[in-house]
Amino acid sequence: MSADIISSVVKPVHREGWPFIGIFLAVTLVLFLVWQPLGWLGVVLSVWCYYFFRDPERVTPLREGLVISPADGIVSQIAPAVPPAELGMADAPLTRVSIFMNVFNCHVNRLPVSGRVAAVSYRPGKFLNASLDKASEDNERNALSVEMEDGRVLAVVQIAGLVARRIVCDVKQGDVLEAGQRFGMIRFGSRLDVYLPEGVAPLVAEGQTMVAGETVLSDLAGEEGPRQGAVR
Repeated sequence: MSADIISSVVKPVHREGWPFIGIFLAVTLVLFLVWQPLGWLGVVLSVWCYYFFRDPERVTPLREGLVISPADGIVSQIAPAVPPAELGMADAPLTRVSIFMNVFNCHVNRLPVSGRVAAVSYRPGKFLNASLDKASEDNERNALSVEMEDGRVLAVVQIAGLVARRIVCDVKQGDVLEAGQRFGMIRFGSRLDVYLPEGVAPLVAEGQTMVAGETVLSDLAGEEGPRQGAVR
């Protein structure tokens, strides 16, 4: 097996995953001792655990003005919404792009734009299905606002899901980051909301598959209107 094939299958693991992988492997060993078929089930679950916490490298487009997807997953909704009040942004509705991550997606989150982290605010809440619209309001969440070089502000919100029980955020107010840079993750099924600056249209459609750090979500310098999509 060539090195390229191995690297396409074996990915780095986020540090949050190692304790869980260790637990899964320990349980698998016990299951083999109890009954071999259960042990093989444990192997499958251990592989899934590794797969969930994978942290692959991504190739981020570098042109100024591009907004990059912060998460792997499916665009579940594009709609006007008021950003989280705890960020201290204006209370006028902005275009919100919601990306739903299932338990098979990579859950490492990446910054959509380059800029300074203007605010970080965690709020406890419920653990409703992250695909539901009311999850943005009711669920546990961690919200960031990022001030870009031109003074415009973009918000990105990590939202816990039905089985998610921990939001991880590795940045703090005042940090200066680049687009595509890792800033955190959510454990087991969740959602990311991106609030675009006023007057900026999304270049993705509901149902579209997103790749964190790679898929262009919007163009701050573009003049194209909202895109439409069709399943084919």
